[in-house]
Amino acid sequence: GRQPLDAAACAGAFRGLFPERQSRVVVLSDLRYAHAMGELERLLRPEYPNVVFSSVECGEPGAALPGEHRHLGRRFVLEPPAELQHCAMFYVGAEGLALSSFMLTWNRCPFSSFDPATGRGRRETFNVNRALMRRLYLVERARDARVVGIVVGTLSVAGYLDVLQHLRELLRRAGKRSYTLAVGKPSPAKLANFPEVDVFVLVACAQNSLLDSSDFYRPVVTPYELELACNPAREWTGDYLTDFQDLLPGACAHVELPAAAGADDAVPDVSLITGELRAARLCDPPAPQPPPSAALACREQTRALTEISPAASFLESRSWRGLEQQLGKTPVAKAVQGRRGIAIAYEDEGRQDA
Repeated sequence: GRQPLDAAACAGAFRGLFPERQSRVVVLSDLRYAHAMGELERLLRPEYPNVVFSSVECGEPGAALPGEHRHLGRRFVLEPPAELQHCAMFYVGAEGLALSSFMLTWNRCPFSSFDPATGRGRRETFNVNRALMRRLYLVERARDARVVGIVVGTLSVAGYLDVLQHLRELLRRAGKRSYTLAVGKPSPAKLANFPEVDVFVLVACAQNSLLDSSDFYRPVVTPYELELACNPAREWTGDYLTDFQDLLPGACAHVELPAAAGADDAVPDVSLITGELRAARLCDPPAPQPPPSAALACREQTRALTEISPAASFLESRSWRGLEQQLGKTPVAKAVQGRRGIAIAYEDEGRQDA
């Protein structure tokens, strides 16, 4: 939908936040106020020659132009010699997931915002470094995890099936078990039904992939954070990615999985949370399967006994495993007739007049 925007008040807040007329500023907006950016540009362009207004991408994105930046369906082009880390960001819209995603993605740029509902502009005091520390802590939790639940949070974003296959292969190569869960909108109550899962990874659109997992029973990470944890070839560069399409083969931020290292070449890796030694090398990729044969083959019984699912292992470690029959331990007793009636008035209870 389209929400009303007082362009004059927004321009006034912009002038108060950026008194220097030569400031390099990139203007972003909530989708509900994108229709009014032309009017805002008409008011600010004569005074601020270096201001850049983003536009909303519709349809399939084409080839990237020199100096072009894309995120959350917005695009803008910086003409040389301008660089993104030397620009400030001005966001038109209320505080929310979109603003948090922008701030984490471009964490080297100062942010300001204008809330059309209140008519006030402010410099954002959101502590990005603290937020990044929290996300990097979740990466360390993902490295320690043995069982990962892949939560499907979207069925409409292009490429979600490809990223599901990519995450399954990444976890298999990293020696971790994975479950794929489709639970609709994730909530603490829904995900608490899977206590054997150590970490969940949410596959959703870029605007909804960042969840505050403090209320959840287990941490919830993004596909990019899982790649940081499981792909030794991917290193932290300071740039945060929230769009899972950037991780797929052929995308701008795709990093190939390295070849499996031998046991002698593995570097010891110690958890920063538990202090325990953990596996630090990738497994070999799956060998090509031979064509099916009609000849009878003996099933390998030992393999069926040793490969126990994570859910079964978790159940074995619990002291209470549900109702048990206790065969041979319960004394035999003659069956007797129980109480009859409804709970408010059994037949053997005297009626109480109102």
